Amino acid sequence: MNKILERPRLTFWQIFNMSFGFLGIQFGFALQNGNASSMLQIFGADVEHLSLFWLAAPITGMIVQPLIGHYSDHTWNRLGRRKPYFLTGGILAAIALIFMPNASLLLFLPPVLIGAGILMLMDASFNVAMEPFRALIADNLPHSQRAQGFSIQTFLIGVGAVAGSILPYVLYHYLGVSKTAAQGQVPDNKVYSFYIGAIILIGSLLWTIVRTKEYSPAEYAAFHPEEIREQPKGILTIVTDFKNMPQTMRQLGLVQFFSWFALFSMWVFTAPAVAQHIYHVLPGDTSSAKFADAGNWVGICFGIYNGVSALYALLLPTLARLTSRKIAHAFSLIAGGIGLLSVFFVKDPNMLIVSMIGIGLAWGSILAMPYAILSGSIPAKKMGVYMGIFNFFITFPQIINGFFGGWIVKNIFGGQAIYAIVLAGFFMLCAAISVLYVHDEREIKYPEVELIKN
Repeated sequence: MNKILERPRLTFWQIFNMSFGFLGIQFGFALQNGNASSMLQIFGADVEHLSLFWLAAPITGMIVQPLIGHYSDHTWNRLGRRKPYFLTGGILAAIALIFMPNASLLLFLPPVLIGAGILMLMDASFNVAMEPFRALIADNLPHSQRAQGFSIQTFLIGVGAVAGSILPYVLYHYLGVSKTAAQGQVPDNKVYSFYIGAIILIGSLLWTIVRTKEYSPAEYAAFHPEEIREQPKGILTIVTDFKNMPQTMRQLGLVQFFSWFALFSMWVFTAPAVAQHIYHVLPGDTSSAKFADAGNWVGICFGIYNGVSALYALLLPTLARLTSRKIAHAFSLIAGGIGLLSVFFVKDPNMLIVSMIGIGLAWGSILAMPYAILSGSIPAKKMGVYMGIFNFFITFPQIINGFFGGWIVKNIFGGQAIYAIVLAGFFMLCAAISVLYVHDEREIKYPEVELIKN
């Protein structure tokens, strides 16, 4: 008779294949992060209104991710449990990537409104695709491998983000694709980058779908005999689950609030901050070579911090073993806070590379450590829904920032976006302090539990 105490351990390549689709998702997400603000400015948006357009991401995420998590917990069909959701989200995101740079060609509404609408579709689609990947790691890996699983996932996220971030720069500097266009038009190097991103997104998702096995309901029941009894499936159980979230999850919520408020500021305001503060671009000048150079260099900078995060993610499990998961995350967030604060003192664009190293350490840890800590505190039968609910602590600070960030830049910072980056640095340091007070229920070293035969 076989007695299963824990899921079998997976090889490195099995974990790699399981997360490879996230590379494509992050490729497209990086294109959005690095270019959406400048595109919206091209279509006519003012700097102080950019954060309002970016509200599409957190609002759709707050709604979509818990729903996707809930339904994927109760799904099983020919594709599997999580696969149907990230495939659907990936297809919709690819469509949005194709249409986003062409918003000015859709003449029935002002381009800025069309661009904002497509941005909302893109964000909703990325959210549909992202959430099941987090749950898939927790579904398929034993506790002893989850830190490694989330770290490999973060490595692939970083690789995809680097490629997506630098692609417009590469197309211009090495393939001669134009970086400027007529007023109101998106340059060809960005248009073609979004097309390529759509192709890579679909291709990487198909790789994961073909190469990854999900556990069937029968196998799942064998791993969790205590959860065999029928669980309530109604959508209102999400509210109950939210009320009953574990203590660790509530404490991580404060860490996530500070972290993601800072990240949202960085994504929204880095492009205008660098253009104003370092390249000395005048307000409203969106068709000059200097504005294009600033936007392209921000893409390179975003690629650098994502590259750093990819490499750092491979070191995080070792750092966490030598110290603790909380200490490793706190150290990383401090590095990110210092990196953001240092942008204010940069005069030479090349020195932004140093700032991006610190930001990359924080980003690599933000994508891995909170999930590794969280996954040990929530019941396996609700892994999907709680991963989705946890997204609330990511989206809520972005919504707050979206409503008030632009107003603060305009009325308190005098239209100088650089001070939004400075504020982000202080918030990142607050996150580093708050993580030290999180109760990590599974900081013990897990034995390598496998299939035991009696």
